Formats: sequence, C-alpha cells, structure tokens
Amino acid sequence: MKNQGPADQAGDGSKAAKAKRRSGPATKEGANPAKAAAKKSAERSAPGGAAATGRKKDPKRPGAPSGGGGGAVRLVFLGGLGEIGRNCACIEVDGRIIVLDVGIMFPDPDMPGVDLVLPDFTYLRENAHRVDAVVLTHGHEDHTGGLAYLLRDFPVPVYGSELTLALARNRVDEAGMADRAQFIPVRDGERRRIGPCDVEFIPVTHSVPHAFATAFHTPQGIILHSGDFKIDLHPVDGRRTDLARMGALASEQGIRLLLADSTNAEEPGFTPSESTVGETLRKVFLARPDRRFIVTCFASHIHRVQQVADAAIAGGRKVATLGRSMQKNVALARRLGLLEIPDRSLVDIEDIDKLEDGQVCVISTGSQGEPMSALSRLAAGENRFFRLRPDDVVVISAHPIPGNEWSVGRVIDSLHKRGVEVIHSGVDAVHVSGHARQGELALLMSVTRPEFFIPVHGEFRHMANHVRLAGSMGITGDRVILCEDGDAVRLDGTGLHRDGSVPGGYLFVDGSSVGDIGHGVLRDRMVLSEEGVVMAVATVDLKRGEVVGAPQIVTRGWAYDHDTEALLDEAATAVTKALEEALSAGSNDHESLNRVVRKALGRLVGDRTRQRPMIVPVIVTV
Repeated sequence: MKNQGPADQAGDGSKAAKAKRRSGPATKEGANPAKAAAKKSAERSAPGGAAATGRKKDPKRPGAPSGGGGGAVRLVFLGGLGEIGRNCACIEVDGRIIVLDVGIMFPDPDMPGVDLVLPDFTYLRENAHRVDAVVLTHGHEDHTGGLAYLLRDFPVPVYGSELTLALARNRVDEAGMADRAQFIPVRDGERRRIGPCDVEFIPVTHSVPHAFATAFHTPQGIILHSGDFKIDLHPVDGRRTDLARMGALASEQGIRLLLADSTNAEEPGFTPSESTVGETLRKVFLARPDRRFIVTCFASHIHRVQQVADAAIAGGRKVATLGRSMQKNVALARRLGLLEIPDRSLVDIEDIDKLEDGQVCVISTGSQGEPMSALSRLAAGENRFFRLRPDDVVVISAHPIPGNEWSVGRVIDSLHKRGVEVIHSGVDAVHVSGHARQGELALLMSVTRPEFFIPVHGEFRHMANHVRLAGSMGITGDRVILCEDGDAVRLDGTGLHRDGSVPGGYLFVDGSSVGDIGHGVLRDRMVLSEEGVVMAVATVDLKRGEVVGAPQIVTRGWAYDHDTEALLDEAATAVTKALEEALSAGSNDHESLNRVVRKALGRLVGDRTRQRPMIVPVIVTV
C-alpha cells in the first residue's frame, strides 16, 4: 500500500503532476504536438483532470461529488448479475461504448448438450458502430472467454494486462479470430484515454496475477469497478490491492459510482491470504516424503502453481505438468517472469515413472471434475501418460464452481476407489478464495465512500447480501440499485436511475453452433433425457382416406419389457383409430394428422404409465 506524502496535500498543480507520472510513458497519440495539446485540454476539463480537484464536495459524504455537470453516462449489464460467469457490461459516454469484460459461463445441468453460455450480444451487434474498445479486468474465462465470439461480429481493440491478454488470446487464436483484435497491454497504475474517457488501471489481488480495478473518469465523475478482488496483505508476488490510490481518488475527486464484486458477500470476516495455502502444502508434502503427489488447481492460478512447485522443490521433488492448459500457462507465466521454476526442477510427464515416488509432483488440470480433463482420466484409469497407484496422494487445491459440486464429488469417489489418498478443502486448508468477504467489501466502501453503489458479479443472493452490507455502511435508499442481466441505468446530475432494458438472456454454444439453440431445444433435450421418446410411424392414403397397414410404435429411452408389448399394440390401435376419425372428418394435411396422433398417443401413454415421454408422430402419405 502506497504511503501519502506531502505532495498529496499540495495544490492542483502537484496533483496534475502526480497524474502525469502515473500515466506512464507517452503513447503514440502523445507524440503529435497538436493531439497532445488537445489531450491536455481535455484532461483539464475532464473529471480526472486538475480542474476537477476543485469540485464542490457533498458535506454529508466527505469526498463524494455533489453531482456531475456533464452529459449523462449509461451503464448496460449484459451478464454476470445473477450468475457466476458471463461477466459483461457496457459503459456509454457521449454516445460511445466501452465494453468491460466478455466472459463465458459453464452450462448448468438443465442445459444438456450445451458447451458454453455467452452473454446476448444483440445490443452490441446493433450498436457495433459505437463500440470503441473492450477492457478486460483479468484473465479468468468468466471474464475473457467470450471475446472470440464477440470478435466474430466486429473487430475491436482490447485492453488488459500482458498476462490477461495472453490468456485471452489463447481462445481467440483457437477460434481463428486473431486478426480481428488489436491487443493493447497496460500496466499497473496506468491511465489511458480509451474512446470517450480516461480509464485508470488500479492493481488488485485476485486468484490470477495482474488483475485490475478500473476507474472510468467520465463527465459524471469517477465510476470505479472493483473487478474480482480480495485484500491480501501477504500476496505471493507482493502485489497488493492499491487501496491508497482508491482512497486518493475518493478524497481528490470523489467516487460517483462504485460497482463491486459480490461473490463472497454472504461470507463474514476476511478471506485468508493466498500465502497460507503454501504453508499448508509444505506441511502436507513433509508429512508424506515417500509418496507420489498429484496436485490439481486452475491452470490460470499462477500463484497457486508457484506455491505447489515451491513446496515440491523444497522436498527434493521434480515437477511435471499434466493437461494442455496447464502446460501452456506454465510456459507462458515463466516466459513473462511471473512463475519461477528452475529448469533443473522440471521433468517431462512421460519421464516420471523413472523417478522414485518421493521425487515426483505432478501439477494437473481437472479441479472442476470436467469429464475429459486430466484428473478425470486419471481417476478412470484412462490417462495415457501414467496410472495412479494406491500409495499416491491427490490434492485438489480448488473449490467447486457452483454447479460443479456433483462432478467433483464423482471424481473424488473414483479416486478413492483406486485406493489413493485425496486431500481437498474439506480435509485441509489447501485452497482459499480469490474473492473478498464482508470485511473486505466493507473496507472498500469505507475507503472509496461512493455516492452510489451497484453490486455486480455473483448470484442474486450474493448481490442482495451486498446491498444489505452497503446499508450497514450508510449507503441506502436511492443510492443503491440492485440490477439483473439486461438492465440499464443512467447516471446524471440528478442521481442514478433505471433506464430501461436490453436483451440479456443466454446465448448457447453447441459445437460450432452459436445462438441456434433456444430454450425450446433445451426443453426437448431434457424431456428426452428424463422420459425418452415414443415415435408412431403411420402410412396414410389420402385419396382413399384410410390408414395403410398397422402403425409402427418405436421407443427409445422408455421402459420396454414383456409387460409393455401389449401397451405398444394398444398404442398402434389408438393411433389407427385417431387417424381414421380425422380422415373421415376431412382432415388431410400433415399438421392436423400429426396433432391428432400426438394427442391420442400421449393420452394413452400418460394414462397407462403416468409418464410423459416425447411423442413424435411420423405420417407418410401415399
């Protein structure tokens, strides 16, 4: 945390000089004297410039601006409010749009066949001509994974830390969209002119390195988005959440609107430091010096990988990586200087059987129980590199994402069946969250003293609890708005107001198909998975108005034994009777005949079995 020096109490000129030093080296725009002069003029008139430090403060809320005097700012939420994932929001200033994060969500159990869930990009497609940039807060896929799909619609510059952009580029390259984006890296504390306003990138600690809070300097004052964060006083890399800068913004210009991470808003106290996991891992390794270790965690959690490697190397072990994303991210982090593992301590996964068990530590993907992941294949005995042995120790250094609990539990059961020892967060402290709990969230509000507040990032109950926490901090009434996906709000001189809505539903990805699957298809898939299908194939002579032969009843995924033989015969009879009655009444189009067959067969199956399988009539006309 930075200390406040005498310059912080100096006049407007000193503050402007400080802002200039924070902005980092000159950009290409600054190389042009005319543009540089225009930019300086804009900075002096913008809320983040020197003139803004003289703005009147609301005496009831020290440090908060009394209201913006410029044009209204609009925020549109496309995802991430009411779920874990799909984080995406738009900040609109002077008719221009900056997109903040473009994330994905993994499918729920009631989404069979769906690979990924995206935000609805309808609003962005319709306003593509107004989109100036995408700003990424950090490298997790629930904030970056949808970028490749957005780039299919239109190219756009993308800003983020060097690591964030490298992680996002992996999916973009795989999708063949690399030429559709200009990746522009930014550094800690840098302030950039992006589209219609200045954007300041403030360091925060999270479970992936180089995460940012973002401060948007707008005509309505500063809009501060916390990003995913925690307040870790002993981070692995020494990079702390910069509360000092946030406090300086609150004191000098005031935070007009705060949007803050709600993931752990139900949890009291403070989230433990990431460094505590390293201490636990060292104890776990030391207690089992002669056994082989397989440790699984998120491939993007570079700090966790570092601590696993440190604990292993301290015990005289070699480190091998398992899983494509783990191998790629370890290589990337080492190249960027974010991960320190000596070459002599790394071995190829194919060579671990040549080592003594006490010399082996494998760092693997699969902490979420994904069916095709490295850990799942190990648990099933299908990994092509090595097989688990009864004396092995598997450490699951992650907590299940909501919805993945069953998958993780299934993998743990399979591991136990193989006789291995499994250590997870329910057994020992081998995982801590990367999100702030109530104590840290309250501290953030105390430091930033926002005039208005909107909770973001989390399920609805998380955000509702965040609103209650804000109330305990004195942020109540019309100063707080609880939003959902698709909501829009307007920030102007009179306050924060709701401003209509835009499409904010789910966009499903199934293989190469994006958006072609709707809720109707998912409903049909759920029926098929739960009740099966009964199909009636009948041939009809329309000229003679009669059924040709007996209809054939075909079932899939529906109970079939000797007792149902008679039921199938009864079903064929019922279909024949329904068709004959419809034909005699003058019905001769496929839609009408399909409807009467579906109704007759569905009634019979429902009355006899109390089941509701999907009924599929197939009418062949001759």
